[in-house]
Amino acid sequence: MGLLCLYRSTLLMDGLLFLLMLADPALPAGSRPPVVLVPGDMGNQLEAKLDKPSVVHYVCSKKTDHYFTLWLNLELLLPFIIDCWIDNIRFLFAYHGGRPCELGLRTRQGSPGGPLRLAPSSKPKDPSYLTPAWLWPADENGPYFLALRKMIEEMYQLYKGPVVLVAHSMGNMYMLYFLQQQPQDWKDKYILAFVALGPPWGGVAKTLRVLASGDNNRIPVIKSLKIRAQQRSAVSTTWLLPYNYTWSPQKVFVHTPKANYTLQDYRQFFQDIGFKDGWSMRQDTEGLIEATVPPGVRLHCLYGTGVPTPESYDYESFPDRDPKIRYGSGDGTVNLQSALHCQTWRGLQKQEVSLQALPGNEHIAMLANTTTLAYLKRVLLGP
Repeated sequence: MGLLCLYRSTLLMDGLLFLLMLADPALPAGSRPPVVLVPGDMGNQLEAKLDKPSVVHYVCSKKTDHYFTLWLNLELLLPFIIDCWIDNIRFLFAYHGGRPCELGLRTRQGSPGGPLRLAPSSKPKDPSYLTPAWLWPADENGPYFLALRKMIEEMYQLYKGPVVLVAHSMGNMYMLYFLQQQPQDWKDKYILAFVALGPPWGGVAKTLRVLASGDNNRIPVIKSLKIRAQQRSAVSTTWLLPYNYTWSPQKVFVHTPKANYTLQDYRQFFQDIGFKDGWSMRQDTEGLIEATVPPGVRLHCLYGTGVPTPESYDYESFPDRDPKIRYGSGDGTVNLQSALHCQTWRGLQKQEVSLQALPGNEHIAMLANTTTLAYLKRVLLGP
C-alpha cells in the first residue's frame, strides 16, 4: 500500500493538468492560460553521480560513471539496497556557514519533476522540467528560482498571457517563498493565479515524529528508525515544524515520561533526541517565509478535512520507539489549522483569496478528486 501511494504521488501531479486540458478540446487555445505544476517532495526527481571514499554495505556502489535517479526510485527502497540509498541521499550538517554539505555526491535536476510547464492547448507542448531540490532549504535553491522566473516570463511571451501556478504540499512552501521575493508589478503582470493544494503553511505536527523516531510512510519494508537519519538530514524537514502563527505556544505535540514538548521547546527537543544540529537547521529555515506577507496574487487554497491527521504523540520510550498517535482533522498529513492559514491573508492583499474544503480527501488522493479537477477547470477555463 505504501509503495503504491508513493508511485501514485509521482504520477498524479504530472497527469493532473494533462487530464484537465483534455476535458474540453473544443475550446480555442487562446482561452486557456499556461500552467506551471509544482509537486511536493514525492513528485520531484533528483539524479546523482557517486564518487565516495567508502560505503555502508558491500552491495553499495562507491562510484558511478553516469547519473542515476536517486529520488524517487522505488527500486532503491528494497531491503539492503535502502542502506545504500540512505547513505547517498543524506546530508552532513556543517556548522561552518550553517549549511548542509554533500560528501562524494553530485546532484542535478531530474526529469520529469516539478514544475511542469503546460501549454494552453489540448496537449502539452514542449514541457520544461525544473526540480526544486527539497533536500535543501528554499534559499539554497537560487538557480531553480531564477530558472522558474525565466520560464514564466517566456511562457507569458509565447502564449500572450499570465501563468497559473498549481502547487501541491511542500511545493506550496517553495512557491510562497518565490512569490514573496518578487516585486508586486512583476506578479501583477506574469501571475494570473496560484492554486494551492494541501498547503502546509503553518507546519505539520507529523514533523516532530519524523525527527524523533522516523516515519516510514506506511511502507512495510522500511523501518522508521532506519530511514530516520535521512529524514533528519533534509533541511526542509525542520522547515515544516509547526509555527507559532498557527499553533498555540502551549500546545503539547510530544508527550514523554520525562518531558513534554511544545513549539517553544524545540531546542530542548533536538537535544533530547540526540540531534543538536536540528536546532541550527530550524533557525536557518523558520524565517524563510514571512507569515504576515501574503503571496500578492489571486490565491485558491484547497484542503482536505475529516481525515484523521496526527496532532500529537505519546511516547512510552523516547525517542527510539514508535509512539501512540492522537488525531485531529486534516488530510492525513497536513493539519486543518495549518492549511487554513490562507484565510489570514484576506484583507492583507487586494487580490482575491478563496478557500475550498475537500471533505474526506487524503493528502495525495485529493489530486485525483473530482471536486479538485472541477475547481481547477473553473480557474483555468472559466465557469
